[in-house]
Amino acid sequence: MVVLASYITLGLLSVSVLLCIIRLLKGPSMADRVVALDTIGLNLIGFIGVIMIVQQTILYSEALLIIAILAFISTVSFAKFLEGGVVIDR
Repeated sequence: MVVLASYITLGLLSVSVLLCIIRLLKGPSMADRVVALDTIGLNLIGFIGVIMIVQQTILYSEALLIIAILAFISTVSFAKFLEGGVVIDR
């Protein structure tokens, strides 16, 4: 039962990533593209988490944490760039 629910979840996450990629390419503003990119990162984290549940392993936990950190840093840097045009102030 858990495996079936996991496969359904993987399918829904795949559809969500596809819709986010469409928004990333088509988005009318840069803010929409940033939100789509962040959502892709979150969906990827969920995808890896479900794969960890299906395989009953914690082997991918480091990759999960690295993707989460990179998604957070990229969202913050894009937001700062959109606000002022510069990522690192001197």
